[in-house]
Amino acid sequence: MLQGDDRKAHRVALDHIEASLLNGKYKVGAKLPPERDLARELGVSRGAVREAIRVLQAQGILESHPGPGRGTRIIAGHTAALGRLFRLHVALSSTSAADLTDTRVALERSTVTLAARHWDDEALNRMGELVDRMDQDTALDSFNALDTEFHVEIAITARNPFIGDLTSAIREALRAPIRNASMAIDDWQALRDNLCTQHRGIFDAIEKRDGDGAATLMEEHIRTAYRALKLGI
Repeated sequence: MLQGDDRKAHRVALDHIEASLLNGKYKVGAKLPPERDLARELGVSRGAVREAIRVLQAQGILESHPGPGRGTRIIAGHTAALGRLFRLHVALSSTSAADLTDTRVALERSTVTLAARHWDDEALNRMGELVDRMDQDTALDSFNALDTEFHVEIAITARNPFIGDLTSAIREALRAPIRNASMAIDDWQALRDNLCTQHRGIFDAIEKRDGDGAATLMEEHIRTAYRALKLGI
């Protein structure tokens, strides 16, 4: 555990790496300088640099691989980091589920409208396949995974991968509350059947390029599901 000056040194190293990410010095795929070189540049210990790297690895920003020519690199996938952030928010605030629901409604009304405008045959086929698989899947965990994949696919079809990351992160943050609430209700299969009908309606509106109709159906879908699960609505 870092103490005193070591903690300050760890903060120096962390601030330096974060600032380099923000100003574009370090880009996705770039390799960080060796720990020894970075420590010498910043005037801190290698241990302080190593601790800063561990923090950013835990946030899903860096990945390290041992061996010559490998080292520590900036990675592009930040969904896991966003998911952890939202999970902490849910754990620390009794109103967070409602806040995340409102955020999700705002995001997904936009993405489904754009998806209705931008879909191509390949994207439509992927969404249609997910709807078909949900119709056939009666197991709670695998159905919820397909449900998440469907909503993320809509965001990808909208040509906004960042919103896709946010959508996936919010769903990941609410994974445990959704599962627990689903197991607690009297007839989850009846809810599943209703969700399948709603997914099919959203898909049909997208296919017809009816963005406004798809947005209305999406909001109704999210809010009715969360009301049934008693998740902060």
